[in-house]
Amino acid sequence: MPRFAPTFSGMTEPEVLIEFDDVTKQYEGGVAALAGLSVRVRRGEALAVLGPSGSGKSTLLNMVAGLDRPTGGTVTVDGVRVDRLSESASAQYRRRRIGMVFQFFNLLDDLSVLDNVLLPAQLSGTGRAAARKRADELLDRLGVARHAKAFPGRLSGGERQRVAVARALMNRPPLLLADEPTGALDTASGQDVRRLLTELNRDGQTLLVVTHDLALAESCATRTISLVDGRLAQGVAA
Repeated sequence: MPRFAPTFSGMTEPEVLIEFDDVTKQYEGGVAALAGLSVRVRRGEALAVLGPSGSGKSTLLNMVAGLDRPTGGTVTVDGVRVDRLSESASAQYRRRRIGMVFQFFNLLDDLSVLDNVLLPAQLSGTGRAAARKRADELLDRLGVARHAKAFPGRLSGGERQRVAVARALMNRPPLLLADEPTGALDTASGQDVRRLLTELNRDGQTLLVVTHDLALAESCATRTISLVDGRLAQGVAA
C-alpha cells in the first residue's frame, strides 16, 4: 500500500492531542459510566481501549467525539474544550477534527462508494474538484478504487470497512476514532483491517480504537489501556 502523508503539519501543534482530566459521567439512578478518568493521548499514538461491556469504553469514545458531555471534569481534543461546545459547534468540530469508523460501517446504501466517500467533503463545503481528487486518491490507496461506482451492498465486509475508512479520512482529521472496527468481519477481513490501521498509524495518523479484539489491540496499538467500572484498571498508566 502506498504510504499516507501524516495528518499533522509540524512542530507548532501540541504534543498531547486528547486530554481527559478527572472526567466523570453520572447517569440517572447513580450509575457512573466514567469515574474520575484522566487519560492523555499524544499526537501520532494509536491507543486501544479495552474492557468488558459497561466499563465506559463507549462513553469515552462519545466524549471525544462530542456526542456526550461529562458530568464533571474536562475533555480537550486538538486544543478544543469539547465539553463546552454547543450542538452546532460540536457538529463542526466532528467535521473538521474527527474521522469515525464503526462496527457496522454506517455507509449509505443508496449512494455509490464514491458518493459515500465524498459526503464529508460536501458537508464541510470543499469544492467538488478538490473533493473528487481526494476521494479518488483515498480509494486508490485503500485498494477499492475499482468499486467507486458500485453500491456498498455489493461489497464484502472488509471492502465496506475500507470504504468507511476512506470516508473517515476525507477531511484529513487529526484523529481517527474506531469503534469495534473488526467486530462485524470474518477472520480474513479482520486481519486486513488490522493491517490497514497499523499502516495508517505508522504514517502519522493518531488512532483511538475501542475494541474487544485483543488481536487488533496487539497489532495496531502503540499503547493499550483497560477500563473497569469507568476507571483505569489498576497498574495501567494513562
